[in-house]
Amino acid sequence: PAAGLTRLVSCSDRSFRIDARQLQRRFRSLQRAVHPDRFGQRPPEEQYYSEQHSSLINKAYQTLLNPLSRGLYLLELSGVEPAQETDCDADSAFLMEIMEINEKLAEPKNEDILEEIETLIKVKQEELTREVTAAFERDDLQEAKKLLAKMKYFANLEDKLKAKKIPS
Repeated sequence: PAAGLTRLVSCSDRSFRIDARQLQRRFRSLQRAVHPDRFGQRPPEEQYYSEQHSSLINKAYQTLLNPLSRGLYLLELSGVEPAQETDCDADSAFLMEIMEINEKLAEPKNEDILEEIETLIKVKQEELTREVTAAFERDDLQEAKKLLAKMKYFANLEDKLKAKKIPS
């Protein structure tokens, strides 16, 4: 029921711009309504129903809260195929930037460098999120798709950074 995520959390349908606080409130009230603890004394099929809905609501919330997954979900709703890894290949300056960050991440752990990379990733993600928001508002889905592909690269870098920061 992919098309149901935005309806489920009753966000402005198909808009990329969301109010995170409102989303959180809505999520909490839905979670309370279907929480498995409330169905402890109910027949098994109702307990099953509550568990299913509980996990679907969690999935909707996580999907919509994160700009990357929210954007990919909106593209899917509009029938646009998500970008393939190769879609960024044309942008050599971008790929160079990603390679440089990857190289820095590969170096021996250095707190200052990690801080610097973390800040850089955060700034880039915010910048791309603003551009994606604008692309969706212009209904330029191809542009949104390109930007989301770039966001994916930064999300991967973020994962690598997190793994590196965990004291081994």
